[in-house]
Amino acid sequence: MKKEFTTCPTSLADMETYGFSWMDFVTAIPSPLFLVTSYKENGLANACLQSWASFVGDNDGFYCILAAVNTAGHLYQTLKQRGDAVINFMSGEYYGRCSQTIAHNGYGQDELAAAGLTAKPSVLVNAPRVDECFLNLECRYAWEHPLSPAGTHATVCLSVHHVAMEEAYLDETLQGRYGPSGYLYNIHRPVNPLHRGVEGDALAVLTKLRDEYTY
Repeated sequence: MKKEFTTCPTSLADMETYGFSWMDFVTAIPSPLFLVTSYKENGLANACLQSWASFVGDNDGFYCILAAVNTAGHLYQTLKQRGDAVINFMSGEYYGRCSQTIAHNGYGQDELAAAGLTAKPSVLVNAPRVDECFLNLECRYAWEHPLSPAGTHATVCLSVHHVAMEEAYLDETLQGRYGPSGYLYNIHRPVNPLHRGVEGDALAVLTKLRDEYTY
């Protein structure tokens, strides 16, 4: 039997949501996890651990839709000032270092160096690539739209202009892009809205169910 929810369940009424909707935690829909890098106005590297994004393309190009970028944060500021960024996908091996950029995010800090990560120059854009990450997408700012009337976050579209991937990840018969060493996913604090229960985010990897997708 399905449970129906229109308003915030009583068990979640006093839960700290950090600006997210209660529906984020009831649905707990996983989203890819990655590090967005750019240069601050002072020339130092900026790094922002991100999720809540979609990647899609058409005949005109390939795009990343960042669903919720804090308009008061360094990432938004650097995108508006410089227009260039790199999306870096890390494996579980390097997640710890990438997450350290959260603690080392001062304006006067090189956030990659402080987290023990290696910055490399990009091919086409003026933003640093993270050498430890297996996939780097060099991007340029395309457009934005307010996420909601609250105005605290913006939905930002980045157009992808160059792709760099470690060779072992390209071949699914070798290492590939999935499984323990592939793409990471953020499972955002799945709670039971009937009695709340255990809280906490989770880190996940994608395991293929089958090789052939039948329509």
